[in-house]
Amino acid sequence: MTLYTVCVFLSGGSFLGYGISYFTGSHMKSEFKRFKLEKLGLLTIVLELLGAIGLMIGFWFYNPLLIVSSGGLALLMLMGLIVRLKLKDSLWISLPALFYMVLNTYVLYGAVLKHP
Repeated sequence: MTLYTVCVFLSGGSFLGYGISYFTGSHMKSEFKRFKLEKLGLLTIVLELLGAIGLMIGFWFYNPLLIVSSGGLALLMLMGLIVRLKLKDSLWISLPALFYMVLNTYVLYGAVLKHP
């Protein structure tokens, strides 16, 4: 198993878990309220779930789907990072958004190169 494969499935699994936790717990919903983005919470989660599924399907079957999914998730995490910076969240709290932005940018880069 290559580092690239691990990155694809780490990101996909993480976003799948994060998306499911929105529906099973209250923490994610309260975070969107804190961001003053509660109206966009469901849309964001649906996009994250679609991105997670797209990463996994795209990795095995259809590279253009991997490109779109990893690019979309990287963009979502960039926006999440911007929101956290506007709220003056600490670096420690903002680190996951930065990490997943970089991770998905790496996956995007690899997908464009057809897996390094």
